[in-house]
Amino acid sequence: MAKVAITTEKAPKPAANYSPAVRKGPILQLAGQVPFDPETGEIVGSTIAEQTRQVFANLEAVLTEAGSGWQDVVMVRAYLTDTAHFGEFNEVYNELMREPYPARTTVYVGLPKGVLVEIDLLAVVD
Repeated sequence: MAKVAITTEKAPKPAANYSPAVRKGPILQLAGQVPFDPETGEIVGSTIAEQTRQVFANLEAVLTEAGSGWQDVVMVRAYLTDTAHFGEFNEVYNELMREPYPARTTVYVGLPKGVLVEIDLLAVVD
């Protein structure tokens, strides 16, 4: 079973030598997406809610390109820059995700200037 890189023009281009997603068999791993506009490369939004919505749009573009969707996501890893953002992030997350919810880990990290959130996903595609 071959490892296949997934790319799309509908999500931001990687900042280094990595694939936006890789699929091997039923396993689909999406690299972390940040709130960049895929056309301009600029950060979308100044609030955690705005940025989270853009990150979800970028993730969805990669999932779609891979022939997958949110129904296949089994793990979400969210990286926030500020513990004070958790409540607002969680509100947007709860609005966008549907049951049965994937497992999730949220950690606090340093991200590039102006970026408040990064999210990566693990999906299992039937």
